[in-house]
Amino acid sequence: MPLTDQHRFGMQLAQMSRGWRAELDRRLAGLGLSQARWLVLLHLARFQETPTQRELAQSVGVEGPTLARLLDSLETQGLVQRQAVLEDRRAKKIVLCEPARPLIEQIETIANALRAELFVGVDEAEMRVCMRVHQQILDNLEKKS
Repeated sequence: MPLTDQHRFGMQLAQMSRGWRAELDRRLAGLGLSQARWLVLLHLARFQETPTQRELAQSVGVEGPTLARLLDSLETQGLVQRQAVLEDRRAKKIVLCEPARPLIEQIETIANALRAELFVGVDEAEMRVCMRVHQQILDNLEKKS
């Protein structure tokens, strides 16, 4: 693949990611949550087992201190709660509180509607090829870590 195509692909991918997130953020603005906060809630809701603060930070892709500030805010809003871990006094489990559940449903509904709009005109075969390419790039990145 010519270098210019690789460059254009990378630029398009970055632009798409920023644009998608900005549009979702715009649609979620009425819920009174920043992008960082709704992202934490969505990640937290997808865990099968209650995660530790460290596990949640890894899932969201933020540093511990950044997540701690976000959790302070979400805790103040009554959306999450920190619970001590008996085996490790330094660790905290992060639990979703009941008021967060309808909010997460709203976030998911809005996100699903946007996703449906954005994938208009993209057929299944194109999607599979695109996902294969993205996975290969992710695998290559993983080798660098």
